[in-house]
Amino acid sequence: MSLDLSFYSWELIQNFLIKGLLFSVQLTIVATLGGIAFGTVLALMRLSNKPWLTIPASCYVNVMRSIPLVMVILWFFLLIPTLIGRPIGADLSAYITFIAFEAAFFCEIVRAGIGSIPKGQAAAGQALGMSYAQNMRLIVLPQAFRNMIPIFMTQIIILFQDTSLVYAIGAYDLLKGFEIAGKNYGRPIESYLLAAVVYFLICFSLSRAVKTLQKKVAIIR
Repeated sequence: MSLDLSFYSWELIQNFLIKGLLFSVQLTIVATLGGIAFGTVLALMRLSNKPWLTIPASCYVNVMRSIPLVMVILWFFLLIPTLIGRPIGADLSAYITFIAFEAAFFCEIVRAGIGSIPKGQAAAGQALGMSYAQNMRLIVLPQAFRNMIPIFMTQIIILFQDTSLVYAIGAYDLLKGFEIAGKNYGRPIESYLLAAVVYFLICFSLSRAVKTLQKKVAIIR
């Protein structure tokens, strides 16, 4: 069997791939912003000295990090409609799932970032009369987030790769676009090969950007 890539054209990109790529990018952005926000709250809960905050946060993070993402996707897709009594659609289910899942990973990144800030920084804020919340908001978190940017970017690359798993619930992502194109043109094998190339090019480019960013952050430090 010989491979034939002649079917690959602007028409294919316009009709099948752009829609899927846009959804994959949108899902990545929404999951990143929501995951960082929720993850930061979880990290602060885990760093608290109050058991009623640390225990639930720790349980949530450990459970999410121990379950395959595709299983979580299926759970949310099947569970939420059952709880609310109506379907929510594959796209919305994917957004909710990825925010909830990625928050567990961003939580650990944020927690490590906060731990990397010298204790003297927080002590200086306390000496100035700042509250715990002011100290975190004005002194600790800004420095921690700057240090965490390269790690955030690495996690975002992994997140983008993982968006292909929404294929399991029928959401129209980039991989789904390639699958439909392959069926329409009768070239499924070539279509999946092209999908692998596209994912590689996007993720490799982002990984090079992360390396450049790491060097710049190292200079700032």
